[in-house]
Amino acid sequence: MLERRYRLDQARGRLVLGRFEIPVPRSKAGRIATGTVLVGGGFLGFLPILGFWMVPLGLVVLSHDLSFVRRRRRRATVWWYRRNKAPRGDGQA
Repeated sequence: MLERRYRLDQARGRLVLGRFEIPVPRSKAGRIATGTVLVGGGFLGFLPILGFWMVPLGLVVLSHDLSFVRRRRRRATVWWYRRNKAPRGDGQA
C-alpha cells in the first residue's frame, strides 16, 4: 500500500510532510490552536517571516480533529489528483 506523504503521526506526536517531521501538541486543544494560528498567520503572508505556506500546513493540522476541515481537505486532494492525472490535449502525458 502506498504510504501517504503527509499525515499526523499520533504515536510520536509529529506532523509528517514527506521527509520532514514537525512536532505538534498531543492535546486536541493544542492542535486546534496551532492549526488556527498557522492559518491566521498564512493570511498575513505578505509580511516578512510569515508566509502563505502556513495555510495548507494549518489545514492539515486542523483536519486531524475537525471533520468539516477534513472533508474539505480530502475533496481538494482528490480534485488536485484528478486534475493532474487527466490526459492533456496539448500532446503532453
